[in-house]
Amino acid sequence: MALVATPLVATRVEAADDGALDTLKQQIQQLQWQVQQLQQKVADLESAKTNASVSASVATTSASQSVSPPPWSPAQSLTVTKAGPAYLNLSLVGDTVFGWSTTPNVEAIEGAHHDPSQRGFTLQGAELTLDGAVDPYFKALVTVPLVLEPGGATVVELEEAWVQTTSLPWNLQVKAGQMFANFGRQNPQHAHTWAFVDQPLVITRLLGADGLRNPGAQLSWLAPTPFYSEVMLGVFNSDGDTAASFRNDGSTDIHGGSPVSRGLRRPQDLMFVPRLAASFDLSDTQTLLVGLSGAFGPNNSGSNADTQIYGADIYWKWRPERAQAGFPFVSWQTEVLYRRYEAAERLAADNPLVTLPTDALHNWGFFSQLLWGFTRGWVAGLRGEFVNGVETSPDDLLRADRTRISPNLTWYPTEFSKLRLQYNYDHLQRLGDEHSVWLQLEFLIGAHAAHKF
Repeated sequence: MALVATPLVATRVEAADDGALDTLKQQIQQLQWQVQQLQQKVADLESAKTNASVSASVATTSASQSVSPPPWSPAQSLTVTKAGPAYLNLSLVGDTVFGWSTTPNVEAIEGAHHDPSQRGFTLQGAELTLDGAVDPYFKALVTVPLVLEPGGATVVELEEAWVQTTSLPWNLQVKAGQMFANFGRQNPQHAHTWAFVDQPLVITRLLGADGLRNPGAQLSWLAPTPFYSEVMLGVFNSDGDTAASFRNDGSTDIHGGSPVSRGLRRPQDLMFVPRLAASFDLSDTQTLLVGLSGAFGPNNSGSNADTQIYGADIYWKWRPERAQAGFPFVSWQTEVLYRRYEAAERLAADNPLVTLPTDALHNWGFFSQLLWGFTRGWVAGLRGEFVNGVETSPDDLLRADRTRISPNLTWYPTEFSKLRLQYNYDHLQRLGDEHSVWLQLEFLIGAHAAHKF
């Protein structure tokens, strides 16, 4: 049976669909107990109506008293409030990392917002998550990460805040608010679900240090095919740091010119993110998921310049039929991204007396990672990456060709904590090699909503 993207229960590790099974069993037990209680109330009413004998009534009551609710499990949702069909769950995920790098300028090689940022200790984030059902027609989620930057400043950000339909006809679903764009597999993932300590280089360079996310809306359609297939179209604002390749003043790192002031003048100035995903069962033990994504919108190198980003991703997973708690397993994930950035005629950023000609800048890169869950709670990983630079400035860390190889080992004592040891070998064009070692600790308080397969 093909695996779908809609989360059902709280899980934690990447073999999370297996941890979800335990949670589902707990919920089934809870429902069975509630059904028994309802059946008992019906029996009591019928007994009173038909003036059943006292002995029969006593027997029924005795049977009812023998039914007790199942014990609470920490894998169940931590519901802080409930009113009819509406409820609110609360959780907190914390990630901290300790390590060392051969370069004292760690931020130059670890460019994502939730990457390690300095030698010694880094608090990558403490993410507060609120999720729940609004009513029979909508569910919602809000995530608020707190990040401690080098120097001690605390940054609070509204990472996601969206509402999503649950009962539209024709296999349609609408999601609206502040959210990650559904571009590829890696971009929509929160930092605590990454399989490695840091974000892939190509995601950071082409989509941004915070990934590609902004206020917007997304329409999804689950196609009526014999295998799982979903078509999605997201429409977002195209400005700000979370749209790094589009209407963002920081895009001068790409084109080397002075940005122009460019507001939202017409619908074409929004950012459009289409995606097509399909999943196939290759056998009883193997699943394959493939996807194609795009992101199209304006940039501020000129009044009519635009950016196009294309992506292809593939994910394969093997797990034996007799796996226990998801182990053992082997998974392989690869993403390839390509960006065409139209740099309009503009003034040079370092010399406003120089006019730069119109140009089209091309970047591409990929990452490929292999995970082996060789025994329960233990996962070994290996990731290889490459991203090319911009020809105009190969000596710039932000734009030089880069290669990185990262082996790691992760231990999950439970689904609520993990320890990860990772080594990074970085090769930077014309700048030499750097070596880094990171030890990451993560904890979860409460039950976190499940993430996509």
